Amino acid sequence: MIMSKQIFKMLVIVWTSVMMTGCYGHRAIGYLQEPTKQNKLPQYEEAPYEPYRIQVNDEIMYRLISMDETISKTLGTNTGSIGSEYAVTYRVYEDGTVDIPFLPPIRMAGLTEREAQDTLQAAFRRIIPDADVKLALYNKNFTVIGDIRSGTYYIYREKMNIFQALAMSGDLMNSGDRKHVRIIRPHQGQEPEVLEFDIRTNSIIDSKYYYVYPNDVIYVARTKDSFVKVPTYTGFLGLITSSVGLLISTLTFAVTFTK
Repeated sequence: MIMSKQIFKMLVIVWTSVMMTGCYGHRAIGYLQEPTKQNKLPQYEEAPYEPYRIQVNDEIMYRLISMDETISKTLGTNTGSIGSEYAVTYRVYEDGTVDIPFLPPIRMAGLTEREAQDTLQAAFRRIIPDADVKLALYNKNFTVIGDIRSGTYYIYREKMNIFQALAMSGDLMNSGDRKHVRIIRPHQGQEPEVLEFDIRTNSIIDSKYYYVYPNDVIYVARTKDSFVKVPTYTGFLGLITSSVGLLISTLTFAVTFTK
């Protein structure tokens, strides 16, 4: 009788463990879902895209082009590519200006890349009438940390969206909290802004959470219930199979022991 009670308790423990364990379904990890009665997702308003504006401590690089080869070689030596050890960059100082050789300090903070390029080109044309300038932000990077493959990545295109950014880092783990993804975004002269959003909803497209900007930090926390989840249905079936095997072994042992 005592042995029967022990076997029963063991069966209850094993079965409870299996039932408490689940796997990740589409509602939990699927992207671009439409809201339903069963899955009440937030609805975000559309927001126009705002181009990034240069901030203090950003770095720029430029290329000067002129028909005068002597001038081009003398003043237009900043021809290294992004990420190249030969690239010459210019940091934006605390007062918002950049020191460019042969030019007075030029204010860059608060300008878009295109506005900064036009400003620098206009300054060069005061001494070189046919000057043509190509300017780029050197530190056009974002960082990903948390339940994902952490790292720092280069923004290779304008209007990079959150899905493209996460794809570069290998996407979120199944255990990543998609309901509370956070972007930490610095602003000139202000406290960093923390944007928190649910990445599963389809209304994220063209919302203020959709685009990734230079210096953004994307943080993905781990869900609280991840310790009782298995990554795939195959893993879940494997767990059930193992549990059934344990039950059979236990019963076999109990029967043998009681004989």
